[in-house]
Amino acid sequence: MNSAANTRIVVDPITRIEGHLRIEAETNAQGAIVGALSSGTMVRGIELILQGRDPRDAWAFAQRICGVCTLVHGIASVRAVENALGYPIPPNAQLIRNLMIAAQFVHDHVMHFYHLHALDWVDVVSALKADPAASSRLAQSISPYPKSSPGYFADTQRKLQKFVEGGQLGIFANGFWGNPGYKLPPEANLMAVAHYLEALEWQREVAQLHAVFGGKNPHPNFLVGGAPSPISIDTTGSGGASATALNMDGLERVATVIAKMREFVDQVYLPDTLAIASFYKDWFARGEGVGNFLTYGDFPAKGTDDASSWLIPRGAILNRDLTRIHPVDLNDPAEIQEFVSHSWYDYSSGKESGLHPYVGQTHLRYTGPTPPYKHLETDQNYSWLKSPRWRGKVMEVGPLARVLMLYASGNEATRTLADAALAKLGLPLSAMFSTMGRTAARTLESKIIADQMPLWFAELTRNIKAGDLAVHSEAKWDPATWPREARGVGFMEAPRGALAHWIVIRDERIENYQAVVPSTWNAGPRDPSGQPGPYEAALMDRHTIFDPKQPLEIQRTIHSFDPCIACAVHVVDAHGEELMQLRVR
Repeated sequence: MNSAANTRIVVDPITRIEGHLRIEAETNAQGAIVGALSSGTMVRGIELILQGRDPRDAWAFAQRICGVCTLVHGIASVRAVENALGYPIPPNAQLIRNLMIAAQFVHDHVMHFYHLHALDWVDVVSALKADPAASSRLAQSISPYPKSSPGYFADTQRKLQKFVEGGQLGIFANGFWGNPGYKLPPEANLMAVAHYLEALEWQREVAQLHAVFGGKNPHPNFLVGGAPSPISIDTTGSGGASATALNMDGLERVATVIAKMREFVDQVYLPDTLAIASFYKDWFARGEGVGNFLTYGDFPAKGTDDASSWLIPRGAILNRDLTRIHPVDLNDPAEIQEFVSHSWYDYSSGKESGLHPYVGQTHLRYTGPTPPYKHLETDQNYSWLKSPRWRGKVMEVGPLARVLMLYASGNEATRTLADAALAKLGLPLSAMFSTMGRTAARTLESKIIADQMPLWFAELTRNIKAGDLAVHSEAKWDPATWPREARGVGFMEAPRGALAHWIVIRDERIENYQAVVPSTWNAGPRDPSGQPGPYEAALMDRHTIFDPKQPLEIQRTIHSFDPCIACAVHVVDAHGEELMQLRVR
């Protein structure tokens, strides 16, 4: 990325994401992106904070890796300890965890689509030109959602008009409004803006599920060996132990939340995605990148040890080949490795080495440029993120990887849903390998998972009615029963992709702890072989920038991954000392 004839575009930070991400793209004379760098510019050191602690307490610290993905890091952490020490999980606890994870998926995906990503496709200001009656007809033509009257859209338009007339677009500020890359008619834009505001109200309601099962949200409670809240059959609400237990009132609230989730996905999110995608079919032909996809698997029916019971299977897909799923072993040091050859710090074994997370390192000296710097270069260190690889290959993780894995494994619901959506758009299955395909996959899996929630909930209520109230196993809770040394991996599918925490326990304390998160897989820099990460490769896949001052095209593809950089970066030195200071003048 150093051709004098090319132009360098810097987007720093990429907005509408969690954390701080810098993207540099090099374009040729025709505006086509010919080179790209993804740089995580934020730092953390949770893994070092965990060393020396009781492993049963790890989840409370690991949750703080991110302010958005709190639940998933808690789940991965308790699963890591359970795997290391052989804790059994009662069926009720597994069902409760599945429901909590599923709620995280649906909540997170809806929030991402409307509040972080939709504005890459929706011209908010254009909605002021819409005819509310025409918006109503459009909405009613694609969905039976009751909030679709002309008056409803007229009210939304008046709210938006007040923002504009007051000189304050507020939450809609700083967009590239008017960019010729926007293709929706004003009526579709108004419909999307209305649903943007609707989703704000919706998410407040659905967050209650985590509070019912975990006591609060965000950062719900967890417990190694099960679920934190006992189940009570007391329906009197008279207090005592039942006041803080999961009782019938709580279960009824959960049932209501699940119904609201499914209604919004079926009647708003899915129809909106298909409607918006129909105007951007050209984005089904760019933004793929690596063509390799990885899943760890999740939503077990019989525990994480029985892979045959997982809703989402584990495996790797290489070179777009959906006819073969490659097995994945998270404990094999030859399969999962992290590299720092282009990261802003070092390994004690050298920058070219790859380390399996059981022996991973999260420290050592800073090796980056002195801020402020103008540009980053691919032949230097340029990110706080590591570069994970599976058998040396760059892998994309996330909704697209999961939908492809479900499709390749023959999941009937996935095949039916994906085939119907593609047929409606007049597109082949290969269109999924793209920026818009990634966005569509997120919507499709929201419906797949939301439709499973009533089944898990029904099984939970059947168990309770049959007298099974167990949510936790006391087995091995006494550290005196533990082996002197143990190690384990807690894996799951977080909304943004494959997530795993690896733990090494020695003498009842955490000796090493490493989290390899989805945005590390997707946003990491080049490896020792020079292979670009998924973000970088996707940007170099048939992108042309219309206006370098409004790099809408870059935002569309990067946002299609739903970046969460807070989870992905690392650093403090071996003694916990500050490595650098940034001063704003």
